[in-house]
Amino acid sequence: MATEQGQGPLGEVAPGQVEEFRYDDAIVRKFVAATLIWGFVGMLVGVILAFQMAIPTLVQSFPSLSFLDFLYDTSFLNFGRLRPLHTNAVIFAFAGNAIFAAIYYSTQRLCKARMFSDTLSMLHFWGWQAIIVAAAITLPLGITQSKEYAELEWPIDLAIALVWVGFFGVNFFGTLLRRRERHLYVALWFYIATIVTVALLHVFNNLWIPVGAYELITTGSVSSPDNLLKSYPLYAGVQDAFMQWWYGHNAVAFFLTTPFLGLMYYFLPKAANRPVFSYRLSIVHFWSLVFIYIWAGPHHLHYTSLPLWASSLGMVFSVMLWMPSWGGMINGLLTLRGAWHKVREDPVLKFFVVGVTFYGMSTFEGPLLSVKLVNSLSHYTDWTIAHVHSGTLGWNGFMTFGMLYWLAPRIFGVEKLHSLKLATLHFWIGTIGILLYVLSMYTAGITQGLMWRAFDTSGQLAFPDFVETVQRLMPFYWIRAVGGVLYLVGVVLGMYNIWMTWRAGPRKPEEPVHRAPALGPVYVDAPAPTSKLDANIELGKKAEVWMKATWHRRLERLPVRLTVWVIISVVAASLFEIIPTFLIRSNVPTIASVQPYTPLELYGRDIYIAEGCYNCHSQMIRPIFAEVKRYGEYSKPGEFVYDRPFQWGSRRIGPDLAREGGRQSHAWHYNHFMDPSITPGSIMPRYRFLAQQRTDFDEIAARVKSMAMLGVPYGDAVNNAPELAREQAQLIASELATQSGGLANIPIPAGEEAEDWRYESIEDLSERRVIALIAYMQRLGVDITKPAPEEETGGDQ
Repeated sequence: MATEQGQGPLGEVAPGQVEEFRYDDAIVRKFVAATLIWGFVGMLVGVILAFQMAIPTLVQSFPSLSFLDFLYDTSFLNFGRLRPLHTNAVIFAFAGNAIFAAIYYSTQRLCKARMFSDTLSMLHFWGWQAIIVAAAITLPLGITQSKEYAELEWPIDLAIALVWVGFFGVNFFGTLLRRRERHLYVALWFYIATIVTVALLHVFNNLWIPVGAYELITTGSVSSPDNLLKSYPLYAGVQDAFMQWWYGHNAVAFFLTTPFLGLMYYFLPKAANRPVFSYRLSIVHFWSLVFIYIWAGPHHLHYTSLPLWASSLGMVFSVMLWMPSWGGMINGLLTLRGAWHKVREDPVLKFFVVGVTFYGMSTFEGPLLSVKLVNSLSHYTDWTIAHVHSGTLGWNGFMTFGMLYWLAPRIFGVEKLHSLKLATLHFWIGTIGILLYVLSMYTAGITQGLMWRAFDTSGQLAFPDFVETVQRLMPFYWIRAVGGVLYLVGVVLGMYNIWMTWRAGPRKPEEPVHRAPALGPVYVDAPAPTSKLDANIELGKKAEVWMKATWHRRLERLPVRLTVWVIISVVAASLFEIIPTFLIRSNVPTIASVQPYTPLELYGRDIYIAEGCYNCHSQMIRPIFAEVKRYGEYSKPGEFVYDRPFQWGSRRIGPDLAREGGRQSHAWHYNHFMDPSITPGSIMPRYRFLAQQRTDFDEIAARVKSMAMLGVPYGDAVNNAPELAREQAQLIASELATQSGGLANIPIPAGEEAEDWRYESIEDLSERRVIALIAYMQRLGVDITKPAPEEETGGDQ
């Protein structure tokens, strides 16, 4: 554990003046409150989503429950829009604020210094809350980049970079530089890795062209508010998928793992009143994670259009992660040696023990799921959902509540927590909720995977209709919803317990005065022993001196050098994968028949993205026989060269859409959007509002020009995009009317009962946003069946 003296345990420090200081626990209290509030919001949205997947078939069986239809008719309550709100709220609002509470509390005590700047602390807190509020507003409105864990649009991306680096990063590293404790304790190493790596991941995954800004610069005005917040990434197709999962996997690694390991290394020994089990193991644990984790992202793309070497490399490093991860788990659990009797009585230790255990389970399962054979079954199924939630609910959630219960008396100025019994009840309700959730989703995921690949004795798919799988999973979805409710109840109990603890103390707890000498300008290491034998002469005393005089012990007192080595480890590993993926042309061979989306199809694709359809549908047919049999020809890398952002998906609640174009008529798609129950058993939400909303054809021009700026060969379409879009929309509207037997027979869009309701004309119908979405759906996957344009027949095939 960290020493309690002002100078390091070894060597001589020039006499320093003893200084008085107070810690800033007011900022910790603010982050604790934000953690609880946003935790409740994030978990509540998750429960709503769980019931949204379970209720539709119940409503179909019991029409009296039709009052629940608002969950499926309201645009901002649709599953596709709420799901990214849930993930962002739980990860960046709940876990994020918990991380900041832990870092601000422990860093001050480990450095024996107040935070570098109270102003930066406040700017960090309010800036982060403003970002969360912006996400809570924009995501339900359909303003999204559609990149998992990076859905927020470009103005919010800039705000995140400013708050994370300019406020949080400067404040943290400024505190390290003015510390009064010579050596950096292990928790601080993990905080350093978190801050610098998340900054790198965020910046390089969020390089884009803002449509509105580009339009403003080139024309002097912005055609619509939608364009103002719209952006297209610099990367396309395969490269975009690679960058996204380089970011996505490592967002889990360096936002949901390394800072919580720092939390574990500080708060678990404090709660148990025991030193960390092994200093050497913590060194191996830290550097192994920092170097290995960054390589593992491509394992999310097995059997996709990503080059085989990249996904295989990701798999190898993912399997290697097993060892250092379990080393950290062992280090945490063995820290409790001699204190296991306390676990029976102390709810804080209960939360920590189960949290660390879930860390071990998740880090065993993660490498397992990266193995190609296992991944071929698990990917796109609810098995992945179970894996993710065992980590977030068990590891992140329980470590957070263990920390909050330990912190509450100390930051609110009271002797003890309001109710240990209530905290214990929270523990048991939360544990049961987690088990119900993950066990039901494990069962659902394996069931999905096996049903999708099942064949009958005649060699045909045993379950050719995708909805058969959906219906089979309904009991598990109900169990999952019940588990989510239980976990939410535990969150409410925790909020009440901590609120009552706060009420029992003074409104403004007085911060005690601390004293410690400033660091002296001279520091001399104790001489290393001449041999390990000499080091063990005095029953381990000199052995400890020898260990602490190693290179790493010296590195621990040099925060700048330690940070540089972390950056080198992360950047070197990243570039080894990124550079070949972007520079080797054979990684993405072109297909001459693949052409850019038409202006209307591009606009329809943006609607598809805004509605969050990627949360339920993939657009990637893997070269697995069952998938080819079910969906058609497997996907080729060259098909996605104009896809910004890529839409390969990570889950199939509905069927894959990579070859959807031309399979159904315009009328079928229109009717399906109005009422998905035309497919009995479907749990897809309704999109009737798209038949009410009108397309702003003028805003399409800026989107086409932005794509052209990124290298998409639009030619003359750059100059007449609105006209081309209107022309195609009117053609589709005319065909839709013909297929429906006339305008009067097209279903009314919002459930109105007026018998005389109808579209006024083909032109009126063509202006509805649903027509643009149909245009995109009919384009999916058809290019490879077309002949190549004559002028491009010499291209790579």
